[in-house]
Amino acid sequence: MVEWITSDALQDYDDAVAFMETRAAAIRAGSADEAIWLVEHPPLYTAGTSANAADLKDPHRFPVHATKRGGQYTYHGPGQRVGYVMLDVAARGHDVRLFVRQLEEWIIRTLAEFNVTGERREGRVGVWVARPEKPPLPDGSAREDKIAALGIRLRKWVSFHGISINVDPDLSHFDGIVPCGITGHGVTSLVDLGLPVTMTDVDVALKRTFAEVFET
Repeated sequence: MVEWITSDALQDYDDAVAFMETRAAAIRAGSADEAIWLVEHPPLYTAGTSANAADLKDPHRFPVHATKRGGQYTYHGPGQRVGYVMLDVAARGHDVRLFVRQLEEWIIRTLAEFNVTGERREGRVGVWVARPEKPPLPDGSAREDKIAALGIRLRKWVSFHGISINVDPDLSHFDGIVPCGITGHGVTSLVDLGLPVTMTDVDVALKRTFAEVFET
């Protein structure tokens, strides 16, 4: 049984982490169900365990939170759907790589609900969309923009942290960091791609596709 929790108000980041840690411990103890928590945060940057200080280009722009999830610098803010996944990975096969692939597949299938083709890229974390209408990079390669990110941590085989999908955030807020340490390519959102998608639309798609990926 997975409990779905949706918060309408912007959530303080440190409070969110404390909630996840408490819930993950309760899941491992068998006193709480697995949970997916859908939230938005006020504008902030997070630094994962692989963050390079040089990738924080504007350290005074928004609060910066050090976090023990995997990955580098990411941005969270209004208009971005964050899905925190508190799941028992041990009960789901004891396979971290498979679990990460499932999270990616979950994002890709959610984007497909809106006729957006999200793709994985070797050596680049997250989910990407091709932008053939934009000029190529200096080396001649095609432009691609990042539309979703993911980063997790496991404690006693229970996951927390999770995924984020750009629905309609202020994309200029990403300028203060090198997102996930990747230069050259840009960042996009569903609305930036010309789709009048709401957060509620995305939530419905996330719930439907989660069942396809994790419960079949």
